[in-house]
Amino acid sequence: MASREILTKALEASGISDVLDPAVPRWLDEHDDLHDFRSEFNIPPRHTMGADAFLSKGQSLDDPSVYLCGNSLGLMPKRTGDLIQEELKIWSERAVDGHFDHPLDRPWKTADELVKESLANIVGADVSEVVAMGALTSNLHHMMISFYRPTPSRFKILYEAKAFPSDQYAFESQVLLHKLDPSTALLPLSPRPGEHTLRTEDILSAIEREGNSIALVLFSGVQFYTGQWFEMEKITKAAQERGCTVGWDLAHAVGNVPLRLHDWGVDFAVWCSYKYLNASPGGLAGIFVHSKYTCPASSSSTARLPRLVGWWGHDPETRFEMNPTFVPSQGASAWMLSNTPVLPLVALLGSTQLFDRAGGVGTLRKKSLLLTAYLDTLLRASPFFLSSSSTADAADRPGFTILTSEEPEQRGAQLSLLFLPARRNVMQQVFDGLKKRGVTGDERKPDVIRLAPVPLYNTFADVRAAWEALEDVLREVQL
Repeated sequence: MASREILTKALEASGISDVLDPAVPRWLDEHDDLHDFRSEFNIPPRHTMGADAFLSKGQSLDDPSVYLCGNSLGLMPKRTGDLIQEELKIWSERAVDGHFDHPLDRPWKTADELVKESLANIVGADVSEVVAMGALTSNLHHMMISFYRPTPSRFKILYEAKAFPSDQYAFESQVLLHKLDPSTALLPLSPRPGEHTLRTEDILSAIEREGNSIALVLFSGVQFYTGQWFEMEKITKAAQERGCTVGWDLAHAVGNVPLRLHDWGVDFAVWCSYKYLNASPGGLAGIFVHSKYTCPASSSSTARLPRLVGWWGHDPETRFEMNPTFVPSQGASAWMLSNTPVLPLVALLGSTQLFDRAGGVGTLRKKSLLLTAYLDTLLRASPFFLSSSSTADAADRPGFTILTSEEPEQRGAQLSLLFLPARRNVMQQVFDGLKKRGVTGDERKPDVIRLAPVPLYNTFADVRAAWEALEDVLREVQL
């Protein structure tokens, strides 16, 4: 179902026949079951986000800004400040005893367990398969120690050519760690000429063609640059049928799209928590390890994967006995190295509590589909919009096309806008103009702005305001 169809269906009871009608966002916001969650977040005011005198009648610089940048950094839940202050108070009053005797029943020695169930629900896993720990790229290295086990005949890593740079650095360094040649061991896959996103059929074809030599298939769940949501289940199944291990970088997928990692048989996954999980800048990341690798009943060699170990991965029942022999914790917790940083953990807790209250990612996805469909519909109605087939005609006037798939089931919240003519400073003028009007997206130089309406705190009025601001700015762009 295309964006306009989604929007038309949602408006059936409204009496509004034109999806471009200014009354649309008001009606949708009034009938939004998640609308009250917005009050759980600190929405930055316009003046702190770079807005100046571009105001409509009745607006103030103290009004909330239009923040469509949750794909880069989620907004701060109000409860996060309270939770952190509680822990600081306990630290000041209980000191070391807070590890074991916590007045709010959150002893620091088991703090990681506070978010396990919520994270399991968010990524579609058993509780034992997830743990909050570390940071994204360090966790990726950590997982690749266990899951990238190249042999003379099976040693390649298949991934998207425009993977986030940190992932690419990790891949190359892991290949070099095994004394392999990156030029033969790394297998980046690019879209077809003239296209911006990878076709699933091309990914599956590469797996079929190269499968016997691929040790690891590792794509992003949602591609950071284009916003493409890969068909994770299909890719996982096809790769494993060819004997490949499958991992996923879920930085832009976790908290954004529905995931069923356990049911899909994914071998491992990593993610950060500061985007759609709203867990603070550089917040505590997470990992998933499928239970087939950790189930005590399993006698397969995969149940004894090599891994780096540390004391917090030791069985918690005997961890503080300080024995010299490592006894692993159950499930993914065995991959933990150091004790959990409590302040980032409770920042994550504050957000996961809101996910639980909202009914989980499935409920949020329903609103997300509608928010992004509304944004997509407005953008495609713009006189500045250029279809992919007409971008060659953009030499003499400013415009934009959308890199993200038009199919709602192949994207999350984010839409990536490519501004044209390329490398003529159009994007920077638009980005600066949006900021002056109180609209925050994020830029990817030289020509892309990403906009991501987030269902927990964005409104349909936000989407309309962003579109109107974009139209104003484009009318003023100088080539």
